[in-house]
Amino acid sequence: MARDLREFLNLLENRGQLRRITTCVDPDLEIAEISNRMLQAGGPALLFENVKGSAHPVAINLLGTEERVCWAMNMEKPLELEELGRKLALLQQPKPPKKIAQAVEFGKVLFDVLKAKPGRDFFPACQQVVIQGDDLDLNQLPLIRPYYKDAGKIITLGLVITKDCETGTPNVGVYRLQLQSHNTMTVHWLSVRGGARHLRKAAEQGKKLEIAIALGVDPLIIMAAATPIPVDLSEWLFAGLYGGSGVALAKCKTVDLEVPADSEFVLEGTITPGEVLPDGPFGDHMGYYGGVEDSPLVRFHCMTHRQNPVYLTTFSGRPPKEEAMMAIALNRIYTPILRQQVSEIVDFFLPMEALSYKAAIISIDKAYPGQARRAALAFWSALPQFTYTKFVIVVDKDINIRDPRQVVWAISSKVDPVRDVFILPNTPFDSLDFASEKIGLGGRMGIDATTKIPPETEHEWGEPLESDPEVAAMVDRRWVEYGLADLKLAEVNPNLFGYDIK
Repeated sequence: MARDLREFLNLLENRGQLRRITTCVDPDLEIAEISNRMLQAGGPALLFENVKGSAHPVAINLLGTEERVCWAMNMEKPLELEELGRKLALLQQPKPPKKIAQAVEFGKVLFDVLKAKPGRDFFPACQQVVIQGDDLDLNQLPLIRPYYKDAGKIITLGLVITKDCETGTPNVGVYRLQLQSHNTMTVHWLSVRGGARHLRKAAEQGKKLEIAIALGVDPLIIMAAATPIPVDLSEWLFAGLYGGSGVALAKCKTVDLEVPADSEFVLEGTITPGEVLPDGPFGDHMGYYGGVEDSPLVRFHCMTHRQNPVYLTTFSGRPPKEEAMMAIALNRIYTPILRQQVSEIVDFFLPMEALSYKAAIISIDKAYPGQARRAALAFWSALPQFTYTKFVIVVDKDINIRDPRQVVWAISSKVDPVRDVFILPNTPFDSLDFASEKIGLGGRMGIDATTKIPPETEHEWGEPLESDPEVAAMVDRRWVEYGLADLKLAEVNPNLFGYDIK
């Protein structure tokens, strides 16, 4: 996989989806304010070439639309992502093939895994410039501060790489880091994440944890690192599967870790178990400022980078944000995996406005009473990332789950709140969600918005209204004769129907 961040920037520019800003801008608040306005409008990616206090340009909003996320994955249309999901589903729970065609298909996937094995680059671009010791100053990086009450400057799109001190297995995650001094940062990760587990193991053995931060990598690798699916493959193999060939890795200069060879920047350091500093508050994906937590302190002693490096960043907040666009793509990848886990599910959707995981809409091919409730319960336990989904709405397969007007109609016309709404109290809850009475513990709701069948109901269901097929066909034939051929009926403006969508 030869493509890097620079090639992706060139691709965006060639397709008219990159805007270069030559005016001097401040990484403190200003860059985020400009980018946020562009995100709200579905605008192009931005490259700030004149950044106050730094010699390095800043790239942001690269993944600000679903279309650009698809391009990052070497695809053109969102539906193509489901093919990748089918490969991952085969690897997750391979079943003995019953037909020759199934055996051939599984063989192709295994061959893809072999092609995805990472390679080694002994003269990596990411080490063209090496800075160590007292010469290292993180203030030279154009770190942004997105919101005015944020505690400080942050790294957001860095690959945080650690290694299990017992097995040697690496973990690649995307975690937020806060600048604390010219050579230290705190890293904010949940206790269940791979990096946190590695730190606990290092503490048990009385060792420091080595850590590397790869900045400015191919967005495809970021997508692979952000994919939390339970397949026993490394993130490097994921990235290789995503890209069709292995990721070129390079050994770090001062720590026993590997990073993408074409990274723009690499930071190398260690964490001493028990050494922490306050981290936060920061604006988070819920749309509020999070709290202050004691977080592990990273001491950096080496920075390497390419000649004329580009700094890649983003920020969290109320959607739309880049993380929401990434989640939409991951939604497509999850779909075949979820169908394998819960066979009656036809499709599912995690609306961006629901923070891409707080509410799920599921369509099923309903065949028996109670099936909608079963599907909702199965969804919550199908994959770990659905643990914090608060609302699951189940509709019939003929409802377009990506059209909120159809979903609202199904809820309004098919739901009796007494019969069709069920609540599970005191379940694990997102600690960043302030809606719960107790942090980390809350309820979840299922809504059965499917057509009811006996014994779910004691009366016949109404017959749905439909056009007369013969009349509809006649109108199709005579549409031009009516003089209406110039009207684009498929391009519906929702604001014409009482909405206020800007």
